[in-house]
Amino acid sequence: MIEKRLSQNQIIPTDKWNSLVDSVSGNRENQWKDSNPAARVKYVLFVIGKVIGLLFLLYIFVCSLDVMSSAFRLVGGKITGKAFTEGAILSNPIGGLMLGLLATVIVQSSSTSTSIVVSMVSSSILPVQRAIPIIMGANIGTSVTNTIVALTQSNRRDEFRRAFAGATVHDMFNWVTVLILLPLEIISGLLFHLTGAITRSISLERKASTNPQFLNVLTKPLTHRIIQLDEKVIQNIALGTVESNVSLIKHYCSYNNVTTENSTSILVPKIYCEFLFSKMSWPDWAIGLCLLFLSIIALCTCLVLLVKLLQSMLKGTISTVIHKTVNANFPGVFHHLTPYLAIGIGCIFTILVQSSSIFTSTLTPLVGLGVISIERMYPFTLGSNIGTTITGIMAALTATTALELRNALQIALCHTFFNIFGILIWFPVPFMRNVPIALAKRLGETTATYRWFAIVYIIGSFFLIPLIIFAISLAGGPAFVGVFAPLSFIALFIIIINFLQIHVPNVLPNLLQTWSWLPRPFRTLAWYDEHIFRSQKQVTVYNENEEKELSTITNRIVENNHSHANKALNNNDDLEKIPEIYT
Repeated sequence: MIEKRLSQNQIIPTDKWNSLVDSVSGNRENQWKDSNPAARVKYVLFVIGKVIGLLFLLYIFVCSLDVMSSAFRLVGGKITGKAFTEGAILSNPIGGLMLGLLATVIVQSSSTSTSIVVSMVSSSILPVQRAIPIIMGANIGTSVTNTIVALTQSNRRDEFRRAFAGATVHDMFNWVTVLILLPLEIISGLLFHLTGAITRSISLERKASTNPQFLNVLTKPLTHRIIQLDEKVIQNIALGTVESNVSLIKHYCSYNNVTTENSTSILVPKIYCEFLFSKMSWPDWAIGLCLLFLSIIALCTCLVLLVKLLQSMLKGTISTVIHKTVNANFPGVFHHLTPYLAIGIGCIFTILVQSSSIFTSTLTPLVGLGVISIERMYPFTLGSNIGTTITGIMAALTATTALELRNALQIALCHTFFNIFGILIWFPVPFMRNVPIALAKRLGETTATYRWFAIVYIIGSFFLIPLIIFAISLAGGPAFVGVFAPLSFIALFIIIINFLQIHVPNVLPNLLQTWSWLPRPFRTLAWYDEHIFRSQKQVTVYNENEEKELSTITNRIVENNHSHANKALNNNDDLEKIPEIYT
């Protein structure tokens, strides 16, 4: 046998979407074997300390999300409640869609916005058909939280690419589903008629409903020391049962029942609630802004520390094992069932924590670190979408009469079937499944190159564009068609030309085979990067540093593999086994 030595100049390409951050194991196993008992005990205690720190940071992270949600409600909750009372807004499906999106972004909770809609439908204030677009908008708005969470990993390009793509795969699924189901609903009333048939076919009796708050049992001891809100105020403002100047803050926790001279019983406040802002006379919006500032600082700090801690823990063999376990598929013919199990897991965990935002936001840093692939994050997200609809169903079960229960349950089921139909469209067929994933990856690539674009995307997709569409929709159908019909035609034209440029450019005229004839601001983000954000120099330096780091890691991998391969050759092992070392 001719002995060969493998050249160390051979570089094995890595997958930028699935490669683990700092996955080189080094000699950790050998160090463990060679260490003395005292060093081993010290190492074990160190690992236990990291796990405790990880759980603590995760707890603070969840609590900060809860406080941030309360802050958004204090800032914009009353406006949201009043907006739901405007009949002219709700009569326009596009306006309703944008209202649901904006309301969910403002209150940072799809559970709150959907519960308001369910209550209004239950009280016959809002017809079911008008409520369906609002529910669709709420489904889109709930994905803003994990998109914001992804920003905390923007200091490392590869992590940011994966994290932002993993977060926005939720956005992409919701948007493409709305693009199909909203026009279909306007034309045919599919969800309305289907859920109506279901609710008419079953016997509905009002029963006491319990909404298990598994996560709140853990977070309340801390969050209720900071702020407590009366959850019914926004809903009552929307229903018109209270004035819009009522405070959302729950100042009193106990009341005395006092009988007046006219033999009328009134409730007199007795005991203040014990939390940080209970005795402050600030307006709701001021307390909300203060809490928003503090919660964002806590959220960002926790996420940065979480990522650093996870990076130190998920190295070498540990990261490889977790990565393979989470992203593994069932063997043999059951291979295709694995993603559906992931959907079930996402649904169950979301029901347990009662928040799709918390569940997906917790997974986003793991996607950035490469522990969870985007292909696996996608079914987790779909399951989370299903799980969050359980809140609406539970809210529907609080109706007091059979008619109210039927109406409320119908709109709650519309939310559920909207997500089920979305999954049936965009998941079972591999080609269709890749559409949201490909869009999210494209967005991740863009934001990794131009990090400022992430902020532009969040502001544009969740605030600016919905506000513009919402405002135009208020002007009536003719104005809306007059503005968006030409824009839709232009967008469709660009999509078709881009497709032809990539696949069959020869069928196009020479002018349209490229966009080079357009001014640079209309065809590339690089112009904005150079002239407005002026980050090209920093990006170049940043990329050079990452290339050096990647080169160091790659060289360590190659050297380690060469060592094993050459040892195999020295031991006269079969040459055919050597490629396995490089897999």
